[in-house]
Parts: sequence; C-alpha cells; structure tokens
Amino acid sequence: MAFSLRSGRRTRRKPESHINVTPLVDVMLVLLIIFMVTAPMLTSGVNVDLPQTSAKPVNADNKPITVSIKSDGSLYLGEDSVSAEELVSHLQQLASNDSGRRIFVRADAKIDYGKVMSVMGQITAGGFTHVALLAQQPQGGQ
Repeated sequence: MAFSLRSGRRTRRKPESHINVTPLVDVMLVLLIIFMVTAPMLTSGVNVDLPQTSAKPVNADNKPITVSIKSDGSLYLGEDSVSAEELVSHLQQLASNDSGRRIFVRADAKIDYGKVMSVMGQITAGGFTHVALLAQQPQGGQ
C-alpha cells in the first residue's frame, strides 16, 4: 500500500482510473504483421506452367449494345430510333443471336420507372441475360 505524508496525516492514494492501451496496441500490431505474412501463403496455389496460345480472349472485342429511353418514351438502339415491337428483333440482329452479349439500358431521369422495367423485361424475355442499367456519376464531392 502506498501512503503519502501530508501535514502529518497519512492518506491513501486513489487507484488510477484510466486504461493503459499500450499492450493492446502491441498485440494488435503483432497480429497485423502475422496476418500480412501468412495471407499470401494461404492464397498461393499449385505452381503450374501454363501452355502458350495465340487465341484471342473470348468476347474481348464485343462492345455493349446501348438501348436509350428518352423522356418522351421513345426508344433508341445505339443512335437509331426503334419501336418497342421491333426492339428485340433488332437486338438479336446486332448481337448475332448471342444471348450473352452485354446490353446497357440508359433512361432519362424523368421517365417512369415502370417504363424502364418494361423495356428491361422485354429485353430479358428476348433471351438476353446480361442487361444492366446505366447511371451518371455525381459531379465533384457529392
């Protein structure tokens, strides 16, 4: 027990009420180093000497097809106007009946969400599986 002498009286010191975080930080840094060293060892697989080929990557030259919906509801395939009834047949012609071709749907911000979903449903009903919506990224730090 620690006592101090003040003006002749003994008083007991109060216990310290703060937590010493230095050992905690030391342990966390050691764990971080251990995980940084062991993680690359866990992900490495079996070394295999792969053969060389002159073949081109699959679907590397395919540009996505863009379907645009203007605020008045008119449809455009690329830059060409197309009716809703002709959309799937024109898409199949452009994609050369490749159902894995990427199709991007762009729609005006003021258009009804139901109209956009209707066009996307029509495209997927035509057999296309890679249909995505496009949006504009916010400007600046928003």
